[in-house]
Amino acid sequence: MDTAGVCSELTRLVALSPPKLADINADIRDVCAMTVGLAPLPAETTGGAVDPMVSEFAEQFSIDVTGISNAQRAAIVDLLGSEVFTVATLIYIADFVPRVHAGLRSLGVDVPLQPAGWDHDSQPADFVMNVFLPAVGRMRSVDPVTSEIVRLRGARQHNCRLCQSLRDSGALEAGGCESVYDEIDHYEQSDLSARHKAALRYVDALIWTPAQVSGEELRQHFSLDEAIELTLDVMRNGYNKVAVALGADGARVADGTEQYRLGDDGQPIYG
Repeated sequence: MDTAGVCSELTRLVALSPPKLADINADIRDVCAMTVGLAPLPAETTGGAVDPMVSEFAEQFSIDVTGISNAQRAAIVDLLGSEVFTVATLIYIADFVPRVHAGLRSLGVDVPLQPAGWDHDSQPADFVMNVFLPAVGRMRSVDPVTSEIVRLRGARQHNCRLCQSLRDSGALEAGGCESVYDEIDHYEQSDLSARHKAALRYVDALIWTPAQVSGEELRQHFSLDEAIELTLDVMRNGYNKVAVALGADGARVADGTEQYRLGDDGQPIYG
């Protein structure tokens, strides 16, 4: 995916606006961005009466998704019913697109986010899972070990049990191993390469302090195409926040790890 493709996919995410959820969508776009000190995404409406529970859920999603309590989770499911997964996906878009936008701008890539029109028909979760995430998964500029180190950092920061239990087969074949992955949690004091440390610092900035993200160090070790891919990888991996928020992130293995690889279509293949 080239820069034009990045612009197209991100703008299509911004355009997603289910009519029944327009006020909620506007509210969570304001809440998520302001929580991390970024400009909110444009919204179709200026917002209306939204249950404070939705705003609080979105705020905690952005601050630290691991802080969502079982009581908060149960209450949002009870409030939204069958719409809860759609709303969680809209929160993910409201939370992550501003982060990616800030990261890309720090790399010198300015992506316009104002859509030409609003998409009332696409189902947000379907579009994210079957269009956006695979498009990022098809990118192959970054070497598989670095991609896996970046993925595991996000998995641990968001405490996604499923993601932490997975291992990319391509990365293992390229030299990734548990002794390398064990260094991720204390990477600043580790023997990881300067390249990997730069990537992890950038990941941490996007996750915790996106308003201060800088691409300067990253560009000392990565090409522009690689840096763009890493930025989008953080968002792709960050879809685990939806599963964590809803308590649906359980691992499929009781012990050890499960291998997978990304197919040519960008979708994961397990086993």
